[in-house]
Amino acid sequence: MKSYSIKEINEILKGELVGNTNLQITGPEQLEKAGNNHITFVGSRKYVRLWETSKACAAIVDEKLKIEPGDGRALIKVKNADLAMARLLEVFDPGPPQFDVDIHPTAVVHQSAIVGKNCKIGAGSYVGKDVVLGDGAVLFPNVTILDETKIGPGTVIWPGTVIRERCEIGGHCIFHNNVSIGADGFGYRPAEDGRGLVKIPQIGNVVIGNAVEIGANSCVDRGKFSSTIIGDGCKIDNLVQIAHNCVMGRSCIMAGASGLAGSVTLGDGVIIGGSASIKDHTTIHSGAVVGAGSGVMNDVAAGKTVLGYPATDAREMLKQWVALRRLAKK
Repeated sequence: MKSYSIKEINEILKGELVGNTNLQITGPEQLEKAGNNHITFVGSRKYVRLWETSKACAAIVDEKLKIEPGDGRALIKVKNADLAMARLLEVFDPGPPQFDVDIHPTAVVHQSAIVGKNCKIGAGSYVGKDVVLGDGAVLFPNVTILDETKIGPGTVIWPGTVIRERCEIGGHCIFHNNVSIGADGFGYRPAEDGRGLVKIPQIGNVVIGNAVEIGANSCVDRGKFSSTIIGDGCKIDNLVQIAHNCVMGRSCIMAGASGLAGSVTLGDGVIIGGSASIKDHTTIHSGAVVGAGSGVMNDVAAGKTVLGYPATDAREMLKQWVALRRLAKK
């Protein structure tokens, strides 16, 4: 088990140490759940009161907060408690599962595939015809990479993920359990005779940039033609749907259970709240924010925050909700 003194942790975080504790710190924990050997963190004023009753021997705190360590306890004051705690979590991270061999004997790797240096391929995985794996790519057990797909260096793919044919994945991405990349887009039209539906072929692919992270059970569908594109640095939560021919700019965030219908365009730095849904063929421009549970029916201007169903300017929607509440009380 890893353990550190408060002075060793402060050297890592480069904060201001206030107070002291002689206890060895064995890990971080929430304020309410922490034990004597834990370090916790206080990032906002509303949590200061919980420090008084917490059993933690130390805390990382925002330097702007008025808070005292107390007897036998210590505070490390930093500019940003969240970022400092993220750094500390890296220190205590026990690391991912280890591979006994680089390529497990039960993995199937097509003879035409190109596997870079220091790649890992877990048990039951399949690497198809003309696939290219960049140096240091990691495929955990039961990952499927179909024909002509390219995976960039250092990308990590967790169990159950399927990446369909001809997709292009950048370097240093992380795909969590059961991600689906490149499944057919959802396209049907009524048959001419009125009997049933005709499936529209989906012959494009998915192109994903560098340093993209996609959460468990999320889906990115291939384009009907051309590509569904996810830009560098995008972060996508669990259970997210990205439909065919969507284009996401750089460093967008999509929270859990949100979804983009077909041919949606997101600019750079767009934030989509949990369970929000975006109508097909709409554009959300750079820096815009869509509130959780909202339904976007029209284009959203750059930097604007929208809320509600249908989504409109957040301040206007809040006024409407207040007015409705007043009516309900009459």
